[in-house]
Amino acid sequence: MINGTMKPSILLVEDEAALVTLLTYNLEKAGFDVRAAMDGDEGLTMIAERLPDLVVLDWMLPEVSGIEICRQIRRNKVTARLPVIMLTARGEEADRLRGLETGADDYITKPFSPKELIARIRAVLRRSRPATSADELSFADVRLDLAAHRVTRNGREVHLGPTEFRLLRHFLENPGRVFSRERILDAVWGEDAYVEPRTVDVHIRRLRKALNDSGGADLIRTVRAAGYALDRPSGQMATE
Repeated sequence: MINGTMKPSILLVEDEAALVTLLTYNLEKAGFDVRAAMDGDEGLTMIAERLPDLVVLDWMLPEVSGIEICRQIRRNKVTARLPVIMLTARGEEADRLRGLETGADDYITKPFSPKELIARIRAVLRRSRPATSADELSFADVRLDLAAHRVTRNGREVHLGPTEFRLLRHFLENPGRVFSRERILDAVWGEDAYVEPRTVDVHIRRLRKALNDSGGADLIRTVRAAGYALDRPSGQMATE
């Protein structure tokens, strides 16, 4: 278990149903939380919905190859550091190098034993997520674990989309500071993003809803004509 509390989450992207069943059983038995996608598009959708701790990705997938999926994962700044282990029947050195050059963290050739895959997964997770105090950000009763990509409030898990996760991280790194929509766009979406400033309002609403679903006080303060800040409530409700 990572950080003593939550199971590491693994996304299997594999179109061979029997192998998915076998690996799911063994990974769950080894203490992992497992989801599965049967093709690359479904895998990308599931990553966007909830970022896993690691992706086990088959090279030979229908429609879109595992190599192309790996490229897309690396191009997206939200998933650029997401650990990927490639599965393939290709054993030639040139193919192995191509998989690693595309951005895979490790490469395992079929057939393989579930024990070997589990050992590789644990090794990649250790390399990609060293346990240090800098891996966690907190404010009031909100905690954001950068290593496990998890958010909790008062001990309860908060489910955020990738943009809301980045937005919360930005606020937690700068508590009390007021940021204009334009500054938030630059910090969270990037300076080259073509996004309307009002898009920030939409994601602020989503973040507020997720954080406040359990009845906690609103920690995001709206500053009229200025922007937003992460702040402790002071008796006045934040309004949008």
